[in-house]
Amino acid sequence: MQSVLSAATVSTVGLTCKTFCSLGYVSLDVYGLNNLAEALHSQARLCQRGVVTVSNHISTLDDPMTWAALPPGYYLKSRLTRWTLGASDIMFTNPIFSVFFRYGQVLETFRGKGIYQPAVDTAINKLDNGDWVHLYGEGKVNQPNTYTTGQDGRAVLPRFKWGVGRILSSTLHPPTIIPMWITGFDKLMPEGRQFPYKYFPRFGTRLSVTFGKPLPLEEIEDMRRVVQRYRDRNKGEDIDNLERIELEKKIRIGITDVVHRAVWNLGRSVAGDSLVGEPRPPTSSGS
Repeated sequence: MQSVLSAATVSTVGLTCKTFCSLGYVSLDVYGLNNLAEALHSQARLCQRGVVTVSNHISTLDDPMTWAALPPGYYLKSRLTRWTLGASDIMFTNPIFSVFFRYGQVLETFRGKGIYQPAVDTAINKLDNGDWVHLYGEGKVNQPNTYTTGQDGRAVLPRFKWGVGRILSSTLHPPTIIPMWITGFDKLMPEGRQFPYKYFPRFGTRLSVTFGKPLPLEEIEDMRRVVQRYRDRNKGEDIDNLERIELEKKIRIGITDVVHRAVWNLGRSVAGDSLVGEPRPPTSSGS
């Protein structure tokens, strides 16, 4: 029954978002969907290699409007729809919301409770079963007009939370990692508007969703192996626990930085160095 209710929830929301696009309330350009489709239909998933998508987060409607990019048939199959992490203080504030988001494949996450909490453990378990988990690496909405500028004059994508690294370093097998970049959603639901306007999307907005090529597994695997070799080398010995914790922390940070850089570079190929340009087809390196 739970799987049926989940499929019904995901399908209803997905088809509603598709309807908004097809009726012209918003326009949605989708690039590189084949990169995601190939990963979701890969034989590697049968060997418990999960799929992780990671994107920027620029509005409260990123999820679910982003998934209007998917073919309608995907909504009926849990294996072809994402699991994601959602803040308890935003999405799970009353019993109705809690039921809705749980059936919508959202894992309740508690801000301030760190990277060792049930939602993160569940995301890891989902990936170990070959499922698809989507992450908003920044952990909160950061609209492009708040981005800072680096010394090279380029906009800086806010850093990703270390939970990204913990998830990607803790699975049984390195998952397939696909960077994503979305544009226009900040215009659809701008932050800072007064009541009641802040609850209503702006129609006529042009949106884009870009799925980049999967990250090469070698770099992630090499970092994961460092920890495993350390454990194997010191197996059965009275090792310094603080040394192990520090090593694992460095690996998590390193993996998070690799993913952050991939999403950031994809963003530049889609929206230019300012990260706020009009959506355009990505360059060949990002498509």
